[in-house]
Order: sequence, then C-alpha cells, then structure tokens
Amino acid sequence: MVEPKKAILALADGTVFEGYSFGAEGEVLGEVVFNTSLTGYQEILSDPSYKGQIVTMTYSQIGNYGVNIEDIESRRPWVEGFIIKEPCPYPSNWRASESLDNHLKKHNIVGIFAIDTRALTKHIRQIGALNGIISTSDLDPLSLLKKAKTHPSMAGLNLVDHVTCSSPYVWDEGLWELETGYKRPAGGVKFHVVVYDFGVKYNILRNLVSAGCKVSVVPAHTPASEVLDMDPDGIVLSNGPGDPEPVRYAIENIRQLIEKKPIFGICLGHQLIGLALGGKTYKLKFGHRGANQPVMDLRTKKVEITSQNHGFAVDMDSLAGIAEITHINLNDRTVEGLAHRELPVFSVQYHPEASPGPHDATYLYGLFIEMMERHRKS
Repeated sequence: MVEPKKAILALADGTVFEGYSFGAEGEVLGEVVFNTSLTGYQEILSDPSYKGQIVTMTYSQIGNYGVNIEDIESRRPWVEGFIIKEPCPYPSNWRASESLDNHLKKHNIVGIFAIDTRALTKHIRQIGALNGIISTSDLDPLSLLKKAKTHPSMAGLNLVDHVTCSSPYVWDEGLWELETGYKRPAGGVKFHVVVYDFGVKYNILRNLVSAGCKVSVVPAHTPASEVLDMDPDGIVLSNGPGDPEPVRYAIENIRQLIEKKPIFGICLGHQLIGLALGGKTYKLKFGHRGANQPVMDLRTKKVEITSQNHGFAVDMDSLAGIAEITHINLNDRTVEGLAHRELPVFSVQYHPEASPGPHDATYLYGLFIEMMERHRKS
C-alpha cells in the first residue's frame, strides 16, 4: 500500500495540524469553518455559499456512499478545501458513480485527513472562524502561518460575483423521485418566479418547479427594471457566499422591487432583504453550518430541524417598526426569519430546500405560493 503524502493545516492564530493529502495536491487558503451534518457531503461541496471557505466535516467518516452526478447542487464544487477525519476508500451505494477522492481530484479540491477534527472544531468554537491554509507542497509551519495571516478576511468580501450565472436561463426540473429521477411534475404552471442567482442551489429551483412555478434565473447584477419587465408573480433571492454588505448593487435592486412584487429571501437573500429595508448585519463568531439546527417559528411555536450555512446574521434591532421576527435559532437566539409588517416580503436565514434533508421547512414554499396568489388577486 502506498503511503499517503503528508499535508499540513495551519491556522492564522498559529495552530497547526499535521495529516495526509486527500483529493488534489497543492495549496489553498480560506476561512476555516465546520459543518455538523452526518450526510450530504456532496451537496456541501457544491453549495456556492462555501466559496472562500475551507470546510471541516465533524462526522468521523466521510465518503461512505461515494458521489453521483444527480446530487450536485450547482455547476461545480465551490469549497476552497476539505478537512475530514477518515475517508472511505471503498464507497458502497447503487447510485454512486465515483469515489469522493476521485471527485475532489477531478475538480482540483485540496483536502487533508487524519487530523483531530474534534479538536479543530472545539478550537473554532472558542476562537471563532479564522483563516487557514492546507498545503501538500510547503510543509514549513512558519511559512504557512505567514500566508494565512495575510489572507483577506471574509468580512467585507463580495464573493457573489464569483458564483452567479453569466446569463439568464429557464429552469424546468422538479424534485427527484425514485421511479423517474428529476422531471417536471404534471399539473402545469401557475406562477412565474424570477430567481436572483447570488449562488443559488439547484434544489431551491426544483422546489419552486414542483410547486407549480415557471422559474427564470437571472444573474446577480440584473437591474430591477429588467426583472419587472419579465412580469413575474414573485421574486426569490437566493443563498450565496461572503459578506452581504458589499453587494451594494443587489441591495439597491431589492429596494426598487420591494414594494412591487412578493419577495422570498433565503440565507444571503434574507440578509440582503434586511439591508435593503435599512437594517444592519453582523458577523457571527463561527456561524451555523449543519443539518441539525433547531429553529422555532414564533407564530406557531413549532420547532423545525433545519439545514444551515451562514456566517452573518441580521440585527433585528435595526429593523424595529419595519419588520418582525418570525423565526429564531434555539441554540443562540439569533434571528432565523423576518417578515415586513405591511408588504408581501419575508425571508429565512436557513435552507428550506435542504437535500438530503431535513425537510421540516418545505412549507415555506407553500407560504410563498399563497402570498403570490393573494397579491395576484389584490
């Protein structure tokens, strides 16, 4: 058996972890974060919201069921690097088309394994998310530390421009079914929805199609006037990476749309709505990333287990009298949802499209459908 090549993870505070190379070889920089999901690593890799980040999986063994082409969430993987405890060299699943290791190599994603991911996660929880570097070429900790320290902070970065689509397109694929795979469901189209692509996940689009919508996806820079010329019944603001505050063009477009059409914001879209309404956002210590975050709907008092991936949050005190809190995170009491007090505008900080799950929050698409129906009749 060939001995794996050595690799080093160095954090900007001087903490160093030694391990072995996994996936592509080379050197990558990014903000080191952790995700507590037990499954869904393929969807995590291909979530554009992870642009600029090196992702640590807290579950001990990753790659058990391989990778298949159907479960990708965007056109390619976006993580800067991947950190795991133990890779599975022999995946077993009837849908698998390749191993995780091969998938990372194919897309030039540098990974490291055989480090203490529990110790790394505890360190991030204490210190906060911080920049780091994975290298299989430079194994000098002092050299790596210098590179990590000079890497730009996530705060202040507009990463939307790197992940948005280059031109508009129509999406017509619905949710996956065992017998048929992905296909447009029967029943026809009831509403036309325009989706701003700030780093949209495919399953957001699939949920909208399965709810009876014609889905038009537009690049992040698309002027509000062009969206209104498309005469949609509603607008969805997608998830995406980085700090929302520097995405000034999106904030201005949302301000122009906010009194004209029903709007549903998801994750980054939620934060952009908060800013467009005159509020503020702030960076969380280590963010929420995983498929097991408890959220309470304050209107019904029901608790949802949700999928999340964000490092910023909306300051609801800055929106007093304009919007109300609809959902809160039960771990740290941060805002997970808001609604305008008068206009048909609402948003959530988490991911109702979660795939492989949980699916507790899919009802939000139904609320958006009802909102568009009411607005059409008014």
